[in-house]
Amino acid sequence: MTARAIIIGAPRSGSGKTSVTIGILRALARRGLKVRGAKSGPDYIDPGFHTAATGLSGVNLDSWAMPPSLLNALAGQAADDADFVILESAMGLFDGIPAPQGRTGSAADLARLYGLPVLLVLDVSGQSTTAAAVAKGFATYDPDVRMAGVVLNRLGSERHRRLSGDAIEAIGLPVVGAILRDPTLSLPERHLGLVQAGEYQNLMAHLDRLADMAEKSLDLDAIMALATPLVPAAGDFGDALPPPGQRIALAEDAAFTFVYPHVAAHWHKAGAEIVPFSPLADEAPDDSCDVCWLPGGYPELHAGRLAAATNFRAGMARFAATKPIHGECGGFMVLGEALEDAAGDTHPMLGLLGHSTSFARRKMNLGYREARLRAACPLGAEGTLIRGHEFHYAQMTATGNDEPLADLADGQGNPLGASGYRRGHVSGTFFHAIARG
Repeated sequence: MTARAIIIGAPRSGSGKTSVTIGILRALARRGLKVRGAKSGPDYIDPGFHTAATGLSGVNLDSWAMPPSLLNALAGQAADDADFVILESAMGLFDGIPAPQGRTGSAADLARLYGLPVLLVLDVSGQSTTAAAVAKGFATYDPDVRMAGVVLNRLGSERHRRLSGDAIEAIGLPVVGAILRDPTLSLPERHLGLVQAGEYQNLMAHLDRLADMAEKSLDLDAIMALATPLVPAAGDFGDALPPPGQRIALAEDAAFTFVYPHVAAHWHKAGAEIVPFSPLADEAPDDSCDVCWLPGGYPELHAGRLAAATNFRAGMARFAATKPIHGECGGFMVLGEALEDAAGDTHPMLGLLGHSTSFARRKMNLGYREARLRAACPLGAEGTLIRGHEFHYAQMTATGNDEPLADLADGQGNPLGASGYRRGHVSGTFFHAIARG
């Protein structure tokens, strides 16, 4: 039997949908149910919390970056071995980019495609009956996206709950949760989103607090009853990113964390072996591997330690002499000559590419990207089209003299020029790859 599923949506980021999602996931898992978290759009961080809360790997479902067949394959795989799938929206429920129908990247695309109901999380702080107008707008905005229930968040009192809740139920939407303001339920954040799950010393205690909140403040039985079967059309993994090698040396520690679950899972499924190593522990890639991958993460927070990691630096230079290395975003920064941290201190990096970057001179770069590879690299053959995204605050301060890696466009196909660099066996770009276009 396939899983039943529901989408957790909200009008905007910061409404509390992540805490509600994690609370529901953990509470249902504590009841002995097999429950899986999913996240719409490009997000490395929330799936880690979903995985920790449930014991089942989280998954990203991205209607823009993933061709429909791959999207269906991943949705079907998520539903195959779970009782429930709780799908968390990115940003606001309808937020995406101008694109053909169903390919905007919004969670609403997934609601239409799979006929899934939406549980709307409303931050009602600073309002009362006006919350009903917001809820009615969501209920009527798109007839193909069904609001099944509402959770009121950040309530100030029982009177506040009655005023807003009664007004919403009067328009025909059931209120299935009411959460009082509680700052201790918030998850700490930094410049790229939440502090990651793996960095908490008391992670499970916090997840259990969110589950306790869900048991106390939400009608979990009613929410489960609202969920409907997730039955995607047949799909396949033909557009998944192929393994870049048979044995993949993967940098994995607090500085290198951003690997999409579906990417690593497909590499495993295709028969590749992932061999992790920690640059922060001064480890080098295993010489028996045939490719090295430096994912994104937070090297700007650990630049001094990376600069002092002599075994890592020597091992990377040795590896690059004969075998491919690819870096994404943070990994790309480490492949360059130097990295300036937030305090303005400059640290030497690997020097395998000629560029330098700065986190002190910040400028947010955010958006979907489409890349056409100018040359073969671990992402694919020359001419391959890759879809993904950029999200970083670092800026390039020196470009070096290396060859460009790809021609880049934004999510609407507008050219952005050359992106990334390549030299010998080494390549890198700020661009995060999600799937083949």
